[in-house]
Amino acid sequence: MATGAALSSFSVNIRTNPPVKISGFDFSSSTTTQLSPYKSYSPHFAFCSRGSSRIVSKSIVKASIDGVDSLGISSLDADIPTPIVLIDQDTDPSATIVQLSFGDRLGALIDTMKALKDLGLDVVKGTVTTEGTVTQTKFFITLLSSGRKVEDPDLLEKIRLTIINNLLKYHPESSSRLAMGEAFGIQAPVKKVDADIPTHIHIKDDGPKRSLLCIETEDRPGLLLEIVKIMADVNITVESAEIDTEGLVAKDKFHVSYRGAALNETLSQVLMNCLRYYFRKSETGEDSY
Repeated sequence: MATGAALSSFSVNIRTNPPVKISGFDFSSSTTTQLSPYKSYSPHFAFCSRGSSRIVSKSIVKASIDGVDSLGISSLDADIPTPIVLIDQDTDPSATIVQLSFGDRLGALIDTMKALKDLGLDVVKGTVTTEGTVTQTKFFITLLSSGRKVEDPDLLEKIRLTIINNLLKYHPESSSRLAMGEAFGIQAPVKKVDADIPTHIHIKDDGPKRSLLCIETEDRPGLLLEIVKIMADVNITVESAEIDTEGLVAKDKFHVSYRGAALNETLSQVLMNCLRYYFRKSETGEDSY
């Protein structure tokens, strides 16, 4: 997959053993390279890791900034990794962290960074970490207008869907592992999410002033917005969240409170009933809550 925004600097951290030399860059263990926005870098490279005496790399997908000549997929690939898109609102107080992994198949992600900028976002820092056969890319993003982290649930959902759409575009083989591959990919998932993925909802105390809401369910467009809307309807405040899209499954965590305190047993039950009602209607194809 590819993606790109104009960056003041982009810090690429590669941890490999032994060091790997890629496209003229010699990445040693725990090294950091600053990429200048005033120099020209080809997006046609992919990070891979070296194990023993051979490079573990099943395919390389090329992608350009303008989307031309975007595909180059080996037909010999049988094992498709699970795509993971994680939006982390907790770790960094001043930036929203977006983490993306798709086995060892991710390239420079120039087009994804550009798509994030088109949403009015600035990628202030990025890291790429290779461990074994898995490459994880993290973007630290803020609002271009204010330099602050993203708080709007609507924009967080747009970020998630933008990244998944780019994944489907530049890695079409991922459609068989993503819920949205059913409608937008070249190959629908083999499993039907409404039949194979049950919904789990848990609420527990996370200190005296907030509770932790954990939801695991089938992924779908607009899921985050619906969950936040349901909580707003019962006057529950979302303080922070971690939105994890793992293939066909959404695994979301919300730190929530009610009038500055953790949810009591009655309010927790009300919230769980509302959420179950929404998920049940979604599974049966009725109008959303």
